[in-house]
Amino acid sequence: MNFDFLPQLPSSRLDDRNFDDLVEECLLRIPRYCPEWTDRNVSDPGITLVELFAWLTDQMLLRFNQIPRKNYIAFLELLGIRLQPPTPAQVRLTFYLSTHLLEDYTIPWGTEVATERTETQEAIVFTTDQDMEIGQPTLKHILSALEAANTPQSLHDRTEEWHPQQDGLTVIHEFELFPRKPQTGNSFYLAVEPDTPLEGTVLKIAFTGAQGTPTGIDPKHPPRRWEAWDGESWINILLQEADDTTNGFSFNENSGDGDRSEQSGEVILHLPECWPTSTFDAYRGRWIRCTLTEESNRQPGYANSPRIKTIAIYAIGGSVQASQCVLIEEEILGISDGKPGQSFEVETAPILERRGEEQLLVLPLGKPPEIWQEVEDFAQSKPQDRHYVIDALAGTIQFGPLIREPQTLKKQTQTRSYQQQVLPQERSPASSFHEQMIEQQYGAIPPRGAEIIFSYRTGGGKKGNVQANALNFMKTAIPYIDSVTNYQAAVNGADAESLERAVLRAPQTLRSHDRAVTASDFEALTLKGSGGAIARALCLPMSANQAAGSVSVCVVPQANTDLIDLGQGIAPDNFNLNSALRDRVLHYLDERRLLGTQLQLQQPNLVGVSVQAEVTLEPAYRNPSAQAEIIHKLKVALYRYLNPLTGGVEMTGWPFGRPVYQSDIIVLLQQIAGIQYLGAILLFPIQKNGESWQRQTTPVNYIDPGSFGLLCSWADPQARTGHSVNILTDQSAVRI
Repeated sequence: MNFDFLPQLPSSRLDDRNFDDLVEECLLRIPRYCPEWTDRNVSDPGITLVELFAWLTDQMLLRFNQIPRKNYIAFLELLGIRLQPPTPAQVRLTFYLSTHLLEDYTIPWGTEVATERTETQEAIVFTTDQDMEIGQPTLKHILSALEAANTPQSLHDRTEEWHPQQDGLTVIHEFELFPRKPQTGNSFYLAVEPDTPLEGTVLKIAFTGAQGTPTGIDPKHPPRRWEAWDGESWINILLQEADDTTNGFSFNENSGDGDRSEQSGEVILHLPECWPTSTFDAYRGRWIRCTLTEESNRQPGYANSPRIKTIAIYAIGGSVQASQCVLIEEEILGISDGKPGQSFEVETAPILERRGEEQLLVLPLGKPPEIWQEVEDFAQSKPQDRHYVIDALAGTIQFGPLIREPQTLKKQTQTRSYQQQVLPQERSPASSFHEQMIEQQYGAIPPRGAEIIFSYRTGGGKKGNVQANALNFMKTAIPYIDSVTNYQAAVNGADAESLERAVLRAPQTLRSHDRAVTASDFEALTLKGSGGAIARALCLPMSANQAAGSVSVCVVPQANTDLIDLGQGIAPDNFNLNSALRDRVLHYLDERRLLGTQLQLQQPNLVGVSVQAEVTLEPAYRNPSAQAEIIHKLKVALYRYLNPLTGGVEMTGWPFGRPVYQSDIIVLLQQIAGIQYLGAILLFPIQKNGESWQRQTTPVNYIDPGSFGLLCSWADPQARTGHSVNILTDQSAVRI
């Protein structure tokens, strides 16, 4: 087993004899053991047998001088390095209720949701990580302001214009949401009762408006923004325009239904996971606001303020964090035989990282159940400590061993003092050896006949990085749940650590001793602390405005690279660092940093690249099937090359801060079989504008992601972010 990335150190040969040496040694022994054998020519059948066995022995010595794979694993375990289990992907699941409930409702943790099962692929199951409480919201205040400040002041109270009813809030007097001539920044605020559990809730706000004067906007592109205050800033809570059936409070004024005296519509808002209570201008509550945005050719502004007659607010669902795993509760592993060093295997490996509700129970005969504690090793375990260790990847649970080891220094001193007082003939080498050894039990042993019960989670891997809207099937029956989905793709799923990766990690462990001091220590421990969920880490140099003792680590989370082979690429949203992963890594580094060091995790600046290329194929490939195959290969090569995980010349991820030039694309495409020559190569940068990505209309000679930035590429037909290839023929160019 070779590791090409390690220094080629000289290996010791336990037996350096070769085939010729073995044959010669056998021939020299013939006169001694078989003197009557005198004909030792090459044609003699006996010599043929000698050469045969010499060849077999030579093959055995070849393997004897190799270090087997299991020895590498044993060496790593001596260093305290174990292969890490897979990491489960994370996603937010949104549940919708089938009816309006009058009381608070809880979706319990452990609820399972899965993808569709097909003939070739098993369903991928996600399990909720915590309870989801859906409260019943109550409006306290309706306020308005002329400007959309981060901390709003001078709020105008509209409370006297409404009267609460049982089904929400009903406005009894017609009023205008904004000033008579609305301007950019005009806002109205909804303050919700703070004592109701509403974090992550999906709200439906129903409006009834008067026919009145037309608003003058384009109902398909209303210039407004719905936001919620998360304690630090205002964040967008309207996922898609289809969730606003009021059409920006213009309702159906453009539908030709002019005889109606009033109109109605709904706005569905997805509240943030953190939605604290705040006080603005002496008003206390949980805050939602609607702000008018700037006018444009696509979004003309409001000519008149919308007039509202009633408002009602309801909770119709909720979002909760989920992990790609299956919870197995109280699996019976076996019965203890009372011997030290027992090991048990779970039915479904691997075992994911344990949580508070997952534990091992030992049920002694006639005694109450005992909760045992997991430890990394038995080095500090005493005979009475109820400890066990887990090999998560193999799915093995082991209890404390009985080790025969030298006595302590104090005991050895007593033994030597005793030996000096007895006659030498009364001591034998064997008895002296036994006197210097002692048996030590590390960790307690489950009593004989005790039942071993274990609760754990299994799953994980890159396969869990499913696409958006893929989780739609309930595996657990929950009353009043109508549907479920994931509006964003699952992220941070990673496969189990390979032996090659662990061998590469061993020198880093020996160098850092599990302490973060240097920049390379922070990078290595960031990868280790994420459990494989982070693919790359770079410790950034200190900037001029950075405080002393502050350390910033730029990280790239794992993503599903299978999308590259499908010719889709990986969208930048798949590289988002979610709060759960951030907290886990920071907690891991916090225990290993120097005192006074401040840690910060940040994401790299991602810049999209769209390539437009012209190619001419060789005559043998000028048929439709061959053209389609080559075009697919070209796009896959571009998506793989311009990628934070698989990009660059070394295919280990696009280098931080490196621009891409037209010559780089030319070198890449020339490696594809069937390409006769290349035509024009155009590069189009893609920048993020607000919540969407926009492709620049004019090409550039090179695209620079900036200091410590990264390049990525993906296919989005609406934003035209994908790559396009034109096949040049003698008559025309065919675009595919």
